Amino acid sequence: MSDLRFNVELTPPDIAPYRAGNTGVEYVTTLAAREAGPHAVVLGLTHGNEICGAIAIDRLFRADIRPRRGTLTLGFNNVAAYSEFDARYPIASRYIDEDFNRLWSPATLDGPRRSSELERARTLRPIVDAADYLLDLHSMQYTTPPLMLAGLLPKSRDLARRVGIPELIMCDAGHAAGPRMRDYGGFGDPASPKTALLIEAGQHWEKRAAEVATDVMLRFLVALGTVDRDDVAALGGPDFAASPRQRVIEVTEAVTITSDRFEFVENYVGLEVIAKQGSVIGHDGDKEVLTPYDNCVLIMPSRRLVRGQTAVRLGRYID
Repeated sequence: MSDLRFNVELTPPDIAPYRAGNTGVEYVTTLAAREAGPHAVVLGLTHGNEICGAIAIDRLFRADIRPRRGTLTLGFNNVAAYSEFDARYPIASRYIDEDFNRLWSPATLDGPRRSSELERARTLRPIVDAADYLLDLHSMQYTTPPLMLAGLLPKSRDLARRVGIPELIMCDAGHAAGPRMRDYGGFGDPASPKTALLIEAGQHWEKRAAEVATDVMLRFLVALGTVDRDDVAALGGPDFAASPRQRVIEVTEAVTITSDRFEFVENYVGLEVIAKQGSVIGHDGDKEVLTPYDNCVLIMPSRRLVRGQTAVRLGRYID
């Protein structure tokens, strides 16, 4: 029976034609140019229900875009979870065993634990290791403006500004539950030139999310010199003249759930600005969750209110 809470405007593409790839890793394809340049990697389906990334990459394949400089790798991450996607209950296919985007530390990847997501992450690890620049395409639970998650390092923020959209750049340290691919290895090392971005393109299944994911992907490739603007005209091409004035949100802390009973005091959807320090925004068991300063921005409050997971991130505009 259809669940009326979910309005799925997007149609998941058939990615079976990309299964073989050409890298020895299923669903990963590398294209090389004759002219030297960086290795740009674009990945989608880190979560199996976030289909806007699959749509963007499928569009790039169908347009037969080839790099002018360097190397371009395109891939689909959690294909096992994606294979379970059902528009009648689309939230169920986020992952099979665990969150693919909380596994990206050497200790976890080299450890003895096994899961569907860990096996796939270990297989993809050489692809991620080879990247000079990485773009990870995501979407969000609520219908809020897109966010570029740029991390804490200046190199990531600088790349986000070169991409030029979306308007909001969020700088955060990640989750207590485990590191994201965006922060893995050289991406999170200030001494390394390797740089990664994570785009939250909008609500998971709204039509606009696929448009944002595609636009960000194309701008990312143009910014790196992988392609020229004329090369992507067949896909509509980014309107660089329409780039917004970007604003930066600095995340100061993530509220990690410590009890089996967490609830917000209101139905927050994200980017609410709470004017007064010490305002109660939720209860973690018997403990009040308070805003730590005036004009506190609530970022990506979760519907998955489970012990050990992030309930919400707290930040402030710094520009």
